[in-house]
Amino acid sequence: MNYAQTLDFLFNQIPFFQQNGSAAYKPGLQNIEALDAWCGSPHKRYPTIHVGGTNGKGSVSNLIASVLQEAGYKTGLYTSPHLKDFRERMRVNGRMIPEQRVVNFVEHFRRDCSLVEPSFFELTTELAFQWFAEEQVEVAVIEVGLGGRLDSTNIIHPDVSVITNISFDHMALLGDTLEKIAFEKAGIMKKGVPVVIGKADGVVREVFESQSNAVSTQMFWAFEEFPTKLGKDQYNNTLINCEGGIHLYNDIPCALSGIYQMENAATTLSLVERLREKNYKIKDNAVYKGFSNVLSNTGLRGRWETLSRQPHVICDTGHNVAGIQFVTEQLRQTPHENLHFVVGMVNDKDVSGVLKLLPKDAVYYFTKASIPRALHENELALLAEQFGLKGNTYPTVSEALAAAKIECRPNDLVFVGGSTFVVAEAL
Repeated sequence: MNYAQTLDFLFNQIPFFQQNGSAAYKPGLQNIEALDAWCGSPHKRYPTIHVGGTNGKGSVSNLIASVLQEAGYKTGLYTSPHLKDFRERMRVNGRMIPEQRVVNFVEHFRRDCSLVEPSFFELTTELAFQWFAEEQVEVAVIEVGLGGRLDSTNIIHPDVSVITNISFDHMALLGDTLEKIAFEKAGIMKKGVPVVIGKADGVVREVFESQSNAVSTQMFWAFEEFPTKLGKDQYNNTLINCEGGIHLYNDIPCALSGIYQMENAATTLSLVERLREKNYKIKDNAVYKGFSNVLSNTGLRGRWETLSRQPHVICDTGHNVAGIQFVTEQLRQTPHENLHFVVGMVNDKDVSGVLKLLPKDAVYYFTKASIPRALHENELALLAEQFGLKGNTYPTVSEALAAAKIECRPNDLVFVGGSTFVVAEAL
């Protein structure tokens, strides 16, 4: 097999959630446990940090990985989904896994392992675990794929667990109430492993407290420890300030500029404290440099990212109701005359819940990503019309973005979003 044939096997011959949705989802840990045993349980050969939640877990994973790299640790980072290149999912000190390493693992699996029929995510999770062991990482940051309790990554026993927040997403799989979703996310809590909570109110907080008591672990409420605020320097770059709480930070330069990064910053700073309590050697300078260099250290993209200045084009991967609330607020705060909104969604999301939040005074360019789960642009436009959103339809993201750029005047703003996959095709 060559690399292209290997990707074809991964994407098309085993169940792939990003392409096929719930039909590819295999809840439970039996498959990954069998696969892990076949590989010799590589994740037990290095310390781990487990990061779950609904929104923000990717940003927190990348931020803490960047901080650890700046502190001198050889750091593995496993995240999902990828935007442009499958290998984005697993990195060591920012370096993506080599193509040949992917080929070798898949060939070995196809030739010698008949124990399980894994999903795409189960197989790639084990690939990451094994590669990190071979690379002799000193710590690995592992982002939960979907949910938590039954997620493939939940076989690890981390030094610290993190749950960023809870909101409605993947309801067909995780439950139709915040209480049910919180129960699934809280499933990554383990006996004696401290857990950092980014944000939790009401019934979600009650679920977390109940689960914490059940497994005898201590929770830390990030925003209570680190009441962060966002600022700007003279060049309009984002600064993180924490003037109260257990440790003061002033003007941390952060390469991630979305307003929602305030929560993610607090969560990351609380996580740093837990790691220090575990004898990780992380100086304040590593925190400052980690936040400042997160994009170059980890390769993270798609978080309120400016794609061009003339015309002014911004994209963001926020794709559920909670994520879109932040997006619409930041759009209101971003200077512009007219807003051109390139939007596409997948068919298993709360489409109506998102559409009703979008600004009615924007010009819309309805489109779809090139995946089977994508909602057809004509259907999206009809649904959007019910909420007073008007525009034209385009069969591809590239055509929609090109049209928006043509119609964009010098002081206008083009935004691309609604789906991670739409953003991926715009990059």
